[in-house]
Amino acid sequence: MRYTTSVVISALLIFVHVVVCLFLIIVVLLQSGKAADLAGAFGGMGSQTAFGPRGSATLLSKATTISAIIFMLTSISLSIVATRSAGISVVPVLERHGAKTTPAAPVTPQPGQQKK
Repeated sequence: MRYTTSVVISALLIFVHVVVCLFLIIVVLLQSGKAADLAGAFGGMGSQTAFGPRGSATLLSKATTISAIIFMLTSISLSIVATRSAGISVVPVLERHGAKTTPAAPVTPQPGQQKK
């Protein structure tokens, strides 16, 4: 069985996409929310204000950003590969197959015919 390059590329992209999806789910679920400590429940900023109100970029937030970028790139790449393999183009289907797209002339009744 002979595989074409588009089949191999789409299979590789699907595999990478699924792995990144699972990794992104795990990384997002492992992160704590903003002011997730006890002081955050009462409106205080607590001890997490050493680097300002936003906080420092942790390893989990960097991993989330990188995996989100990879997720978007694989999504766009999969859509491009799918449209190219499906043969979708800007030219309408009728024009590709040589069908005439000129409108038909309106039907006029013959002088001898009467409406009933």
